[in-house]
Amino acid sequence: MAAAAGWGLLGASSLLIGAVLGLTLRIPSRLVGLILGFGAGTLISAVAFELTDEAFQLGGADAVAIGLAIGALTYFAGDAAIESRGGERRMSPSRRREGQTSQADAASALLLGAVLDGIPESAVIGISLLGGGGVSATVLAAVVISNLPESIASSRGMREEGIGTRHVLITWVVVLLISGASAAAGYGLLQGAGGNTVALLEAFAGGAVLMMLVDTMIPESQQGGRAVGLATVLGFSLAYLLSTLE
Repeated sequence: MAAAAGWGLLGASSLLIGAVLGLTLRIPSRLVGLILGFGAGTLISAVAFELTDEAFQLGGADAVAIGLAIGALTYFAGDAAIESRGGERRMSPSRRREGQTSQADAASALLLGAVLDGIPESAVIGISLLGGGGVSATVLAAVVISNLPESIASSRGMREEGIGTRHVLITWVVVLLISGASAAAGYGLLQGAGGNTVALLEAFAGGAVLMMLVDTMIPESQQGGRAVGLATVLGFSLAYLLSTLE
């Protein structure tokens, strides 16, 4: 379980790195968009070739369909709750709607949004260790790469909302710790679990991640211009090549 937690922390460490970059560097919006597109490509590959495919092998089509649906609906409901607290701005200050929220509410919504994205990803890292197997290089790389643009954009938005640097960093440290705990839970709670159970959880993670991609990462990546499509294909190709090496 300790090893799973360690891998989860490693995968989520890019959240803290991205937060520091977002707070200290003036990264052009176009570059952030390209990074988001690249991260989206890696996650699409991970969902297709790691999560969904493995879930099908373990539990069949019914487990995949049910897991994807539950994961998507869970993210949909959670995202709606986040938006009601001002969390629609969690990826970029450009995503604003009418009405004002306090800095504390905005920070809480940002934290919840990042946790909602990170828990299924980290749990899958722990799941991949079951049965004595190693951590999936594709999933780990996809998590690391996709976390960077998310935390860069979020931290930049938090800073522009007037939230202090210390508060922002503490927020991401908390998310980092929760991600490590999620990886440990994914490993510890599923020891001896049947194939259907693991398949449902992997498909659940795939559904949640896919919803996050369509709802957040892909729309925000459009600030990168026409080259975003190329960056997305590059990320997808790299993640796929990693999967063939396992």
